[in-house]
Amino acid sequence: MTDAAELRRLTQELLAAHPPATTDRLDFLKARFDAGLAWVHYPEGLGGLGVPRTLQAVVDAELEAAGAPDNDPRRIGIGLGMAAPTILGYGTEEQKRRYLRPLWAGEEVWCQLFSEPGAGSDLAALGTRAVREGDEWVVNGQKVWTSSAHVARWAILIARTDPDVPKHRGITYFICDMTDPGVEVRPLRQITGEAEFNEVFLTDVRIPDSRRLGDVGDGWRVAQTTLNNERVAIGGMRLPREGGMIGPVAGTWRERPELRTHDLHQRLLKLWVEAEVARLTGERLRQQLVAGQPGPEGAGMKLSFARLNQEISGLEVELLGEEGLLYDDWTMRRPELVDFTGRDAGYRYLRSKGNSIEGGTSEVLLNIVAERVLGLPSEPRTDKDVAWKDLAR
Repeated sequence: MTDAAELRRLTQELLAAHPPATTDRLDFLKARFDAGLAWVHYPEGLGGLGVPRTLQAVVDAELEAAGAPDNDPRRIGIGLGMAAPTILGYGTEEQKRRYLRPLWAGEEVWCQLFSEPGAGSDLAALGTRAVREGDEWVVNGQKVWTSSAHVARWAILIARTDPDVPKHRGITYFICDMTDPGVEVRPLRQITGEAEFNEVFLTDVRIPDSRRLGDVGDGWRVAQTTLNNERVAIGGMRLPREGGMIGPVAGTWRERPELRTHDLHQRLLKLWVEAEVARLTGERLRQQLVAGQPGPEGAGMKLSFARLNQEISGLEVELLGEEGLLYDDWTMRRPELVDFTGRDAGYRYLRSKGNSIEGGTSEVLLNIVAERVLGLPSEPRTDKDVAWKDLAR
């Protein structure tokens, strides 16, 4: 049985065979995957060893101490946090072996084609159509708020395959090649000045049925796996103490005593404690995942993440006074990674405004917590048994 000591031995064998100082970064990451040390809780042959998720920390600590390269998770977060667990849960063996290794190593970037101009909070109302023609599906529609689409090779996509049934039952889940004819990516400039987001237009895009995940019409159930993992990935990411948004403002407080006031001190103490509680709660949530797939509890973490980021970044701007009104660079650019906390205080303040929208709006997540965690009555809905084609739009 693989335990912590055995994992340390396997990690040292990897380091001996592929010294980080002399091994190409990508070659090292592929070797780590092949050794089962990428996701230790994944099955053997798919980057793991089938051991408890909590043992990943043993491997990570050994590799960090040796100066081994990481796979740049901020750049490939959608692949790691959303695509991979969905492929693992619903993909064929061929799909798992084709996609998981280059995904984890960062050789191929993924994006998410879910939200649409008319289907954001009510995602199940999506209108992008996929029509079957033999062994292919022809897809037409528009997606929006697509992070990293401009650098992505693959996308996880949900589309409507049956408009004659209620909206949740007529959706199918696909893997879309972003380099295929008919896929057009246009930048969406954000309040930060960047175009980290995109809108994607799909015009007669042909997707082989072999790139379908799950059964036809069962896409909503498959998408729930993606969404639950997304919320854990965003709200429950592993952080050290004072990691994330609280770190820069705490650092400024220590280094700039002339900026301090009693009121700001009280607010910082409160937010520091809340950030630490959220960090520890996220650690507990990750430990609970050892027993199975993430559930609606991730919605609570995502809610806390958005609120705290916005309050902390607001406090940082106030603490800096006039300096907090400065902004380093408004140049239009298309970054290759999603960065919630980078650059200066002004960037953090503006970027955090999106935290309560991306990964599920806070309003929708409050409903999920109320209904699926607390067991409160569902909101009245009149469209549950109405065919999608008959819904008012």
